[in-house]
Amino acid sequence: MKHSKYGVNTICTHIGEIEDKQFKGAVSPIYVSTSYEFDDVDMKRYPRYFNTPNQEHLSKKIAALEHTESALIFGSGMAALSALFFTFLKSGDHLVVQNTLYGGASHFIREEFPKFGIEFTFTNGYDVSDFEAAIQPNTKLIHIETPSNPLLTITDIKGVAKLGKAHNILTSIDNTFASPINQNPIDFGIDIIMHSATKYLGGHSDILAGALAASDDLISQIWHVAKNFGGNLSDYTVWMLERSMKTLALRVKAQTKNANKIARYLEKHPDVKAVYYPGLKSHPQYKLAKAQMHGFGAMMSFELQDGLDALEFQKHLQLIKSSMSLAGVESTVLSPYLTSHALLTQEERDAIGISDQLIRFSVGIETKKDLLADIEQAINKTKTK
Repeated sequence: MKHSKYGVNTICTHIGEIEDKQFKGAVSPIYVSTSYEFDDVDMKRYPRYFNTPNQEHLSKKIAALEHTESALIFGSGMAALSALFFTFLKSGDHLVVQNTLYGGASHFIREEFPKFGIEFTFTNGYDVSDFEAAIQPNTKLIHIETPSNPLLTITDIKGVAKLGKAHNILTSIDNTFASPINQNPIDFGIDIIMHSATKYLGGHSDILAGALAASDDLISQIWHVAKNFGGNLSDYTVWMLERSMKTLALRVKAQTKNANKIARYLEKHPDVKAVYYPGLKSHPQYKLAKAQMHGFGAMMSFELQDGLDALEFQKHLQLIKSSMSLAGVESTVLSPYLTSHALLTQEERDAIGISDQLIRFSVGIETKKDLLADIEQAINKTKTK
């Protein structure tokens, strides 16, 4: 089924599904075999080679959503990211990476790259000029994240892609926060797109997965490395992810609509000191976000006024869960300094603006007035402490 003529909800629902030829069921069958015939077959299937029937077809759905030729599914976002890095970086090579980056990725680079003799530079900012200033003669890859975790900084995707091509350097992006529904980096010239599929692609806080999407050639190069690392998913989880992605566009659009309204409410709240959300006109990169995103996403962060304890506030929430991870249908909050960026030192967190007061808010699909009421009662209880 060619997908270029279909709308996003049709792609989510139908592209990548496996036809049940035996029983004519409405959903994809699941193939759990770890052993397939090898003689006189079109494809020698092996789970670690990313080519079981469920893996193969789900990859087509992700590629269709990201407007790429190919994709691969991994056991986690970090499995996808490590496969990406170790495919295109070897000893003596150099990586330019955005300073406002997911803490786990930042820690991975600082902890593992020196063991392999791979050099790296974290940018001083996230303007194109910051990336250009960090390029060295041995730079082979530029990696960005936009919107970033957890401060929702916005990087010029087209500008970075153009910079990479001018210097013959590959470019990659963590597109997790936006999802393919709100942003398609390939359309702006980025070479490789990475997702923590645990988040919006899964969307129900019950799947651990990752994904890479790119051209046939680049995915082929990644495949030759990734099959040696063994970061694959079980086909049951692959099947669950394909099922979950049928509602991806519906979920993300509902979450984005909620987030837009809640961000505006919080921005005007007297007990809130700052709100970080690219859909607010007060956001420094609002115009850029509007130009390169289809919607502003459902992630935001905010800080309460001085004197209001962020952890105390989270304890008083009754509907919104104080919980790790993000992007499920349920709304969640957390303190990045204790979770997503706990592996960074205090100095590293201070350098990128992550304070102990910062609260990351993943907005779900609940009724908006119920979420606002929960926030309000939690603030009031925190003020009485």
